[in-house]
Amino acid sequence: MDLKIKGFQKISLIDYPGKVCSVIFLAGCNFRCPYCQNPDLIKKPNKIKDIAFERVLNYMIKKRKWIDGICITGGEPTIYNDLPAFIQKVKKKGFLIKLDTNGTNPDMLEHLIRNCLIDYVSMDIKSPLEKYDIAANTKVNKSAIRRSVELIKKSGLDYEFRTTVVPTLFKGKDALAIGEWLNGASKFFIQQFRPTVTLNKSYQKKQPYSEAELNELKEIMTPFFESVEIRT
Repeated sequence: MDLKIKGFQKISLIDYPGKVCSVIFLAGCNFRCPYCQNPDLIKKPNKIKDIAFERVLNYMIKKRKWIDGICITGGEPTIYNDLPAFIQKVKKKGFLIKLDTNGTNPDMLEHLIRNCLIDYVSMDIKSPLEKYDIAANTKVNKSAIRRSVELIKKSGLDYEFRTTVVPTLFKGKDALAIGEWLNGASKFFIQQFRPTVTLNKSYQKKQPYSEAELNELKEIMTPFFESVEIRT
């Protein structure tokens, strides 16, 4: 199995809404978002020791009385061809699967949905489509992003879309554009930017939005979704 597990959080009460889960962090990503909070997974994954899949699964089995499932995050999990095989092994033990993704691999996403391998999917929306190359700091296949959004909305799964809002990259007009694009989706989360550890170190000097400004963004987006919440 080619998955590179570089981080393992044994228990989380926040990464899988309504559930208690373990979290694994996979190395590598096809985006280079300057505000990324897991830069070591992107820039120097080989310097982080691999964590054996068996260690993760054995812990979850041992604690199955308290653990509902696992959140698979990164990095970007869908860059791994072995992701379905990994999920199948976890699923066979009776655990729920939450996938965090940037939506760049709709073929993988469709396979996981069609084969009932995921129970909850969280897709990061970096910006309105016309600004994706700037927000992701790389050339982005916009058609793939658009297709992933539609797959998720029609999947019948529990899901959410979410955006980390950095003042220099995300304005009120962007909130409106995303709302119009995703109109009719169920849950949207506005995520506070944290200038602590970032891929581009200059972003550690940028000020996040105030609580009042976050609420203004929420007010703009609320008409387009069943629910809009702020994560700080």
